[in-house]
Amino acid sequence: MGILNITPDSFSDGGQFLDQQKALDHAWQMIEDGATIIDLGGESTRPGAKTVSAQEEQDRVLPILEKLQNAGVALSIDTYKSQTMQYALQTGVDILNDISGFRDPANLAVATSSKTVGLCVMHMQNTPATMQINPQYANVLEDVRKFFAETLLNLSHAGIASNRIALDPGFGFGKTVEHNLHMLHRLEVFKAFDTALLVGLSRKKMISHILGSPNQDKTVASVAAALLAVERGANIIRVHDVRATVDAVRVWTAMRLERLT
Repeated sequence: MGILNITPDSFSDGGQFLDQQKALDHAWQMIEDGATIIDLGGESTRPGAKTVSAQEEQDRVLPILEKLQNAGVALSIDTYKSQTMQYALQTGVDILNDISGFRDPANLAVATSSKTVGLCVMHMQNTPATMQINPQYANVLEDVRKFFAETLLNLSHAGIASNRIALDPGFGFGKTVEHNLHMLHRLEVFKAFDTALLVGLSRKKMISHILGSPNQDKTVASVAAALLAVERGANIIRVHDVRATVDAVRVWTAMRLERLT
């Protein structure tokens, strides 16, 4: 899953793709590099990010979504706003990626209005504005697992089959570095559910913390984290550096299976 942030303030690439042509060029480059999903976001959800109106979010993402309809890959919209989800569905989006985990009844209503759209259900403690203010858990694995179990039950009752769902533990969303590392070490816990597992670690603050340098290039470290996630069961990896990650996964897969893929 290649990340396309059409925002001025995303934590890693804010402002780079606000121009529509630059956003389209980057999307096509990620597809050429091997992305099979493009995830479009029109509002930054980094800690403390400024919120934007649904209209502004839509003005940023919907024209790009429309122009990528024949791209030959799945198109995902990264939003927690029901109105944006609805317009994205009408434009032809394939996946709704909700950092709030479809807890809002309005978001759930949009999801159930389609018989085919995929759902990315993420765990987040609190909101983007407050999530990194002293996050605490009795047991982060158990709390996230319980959230997934309850959410999947609600989605099932709403008529959404598990094969339409990917679960995202939400690395960096209301978690300390220690919480993140613990979840990554025990990632297989979340494979108990009959769903796909999505992991997003690319260029996140935890990587800077591990490296001990906030300004160091995080490409190689992000690829290493992505490989570990794949090894521990991730089906979808959400990344900025598509070509580097695709190459690493191909080599890892060939060595693991002892054949070319």
